[in-house]
Amino acid sequence: MDDRYSRQHLFYGIGKTGQKLLSTKHVVIIGAGALGSAAAETLVRAGVGRVTIVDRDFVEYSNLHRQVLYTERDAENKMPKAEAAKEKLQKINSEPIVHAIVGEADVATLEATLPADLIIDALDNFDTRMLINDFSQKHRIPWIHGACVGSYGITYTVLPGETPCLHCLMETIPLDGETCDTAGIIAPTVQMVSSYQAVEALKLLTENKESLRGTLLSFDLWQNEFSSIRVDKLKRKDCPSCGENATYPYLTYENRSRMEVLCGRDAVQVRPAKQQYISFDELKSRYKEHVQQENHFLLVLQLEGKRFVIFQDGRTIIHGESDKKKARSLYQKYIGG
Repeated sequence: MDDRYSRQHLFYGIGKTGQKLLSTKHVVIIGAGALGSAAAETLVRAGVGRVTIVDRDFVEYSNLHRQVLYTERDAENKMPKAEAAKEKLQKINSEPIVHAIVGEADVATLEATLPADLIIDALDNFDTRMLINDFSQKHRIPWIHGACVGSYGITYTVLPGETPCLHCLMETIPLDGETCDTAGIIAPTVQMVSSYQAVEALKLLTENKESLRGTLLSFDLWQNEFSSIRVDKLKRKDCPSCGENATYPYLTYENRSRMEVLCGRDAVQVRPAKQQYISFDELKSRYKEHVQQENHFLLVLQLEGKRFVIFQDGRTIIHGESDKKKARSLYQKYIGG
């Protein structure tokens, strides 16, 4: 396999020196859905030395039209996305170290991934995105924001100490709006955002910062619209996330919602106040007539016409319920906490 990376060696922006750099780098990808699976595949094929994938969710059939690493078997078995991605990536390229974390991207999880050279945002919720923003500023780790819905996509590269952070941009640029639950999404939108993220990642990982785009880029493929704007002047000295007296507000648990309506489905995720270990054996004994499916990572129960997908850290996705208060009540009734 000596010629595996030969075409990257020939490319002037990478070469053999850049390839050697890639093999020493560690990239953390937060989210293994559409953007995350595409980014992970690109970087593993490119020869990045270590890739850590953090994702809380499992594969469903509605994912398959745009999430490139997964199969019908993954959806049938309700495989956690991080584990399914790891399995496929190791078959694509056995050289990189691929680590899967099935769980919430909270502060403790992110700290466990250190040291890291780059973070890639492949999320579908704003709370965790702002946590990543603060975490990257605190630890001085570059990160690449990406989001897409319908035919619209946006991406921006954050360099701590140099560029405005996402918190700086919030008051000026709309960063949180419709979701794929309300507007749907088409696969080319994902592929376009992922391509922009991946090329920025390759520039950073091969230490070609001078080639970075330097703009906030957005587009609408269906409407044939494209925008690339400089946002340097939006950097705020008083920004609580990246300013002179930064306090990193989104790293405190109180500033993160404990219940989230999930993108693309009629479901709410409930997180316990404190991470806990859930005994699947106990739940199966308690609700033995309601068990639908199980594997090493999760247990599926059908209760009151709702589908409870329960992870061992206590997180539960309640399908068939979009009201947060009702979801909380159901969680407390059947799971506790």
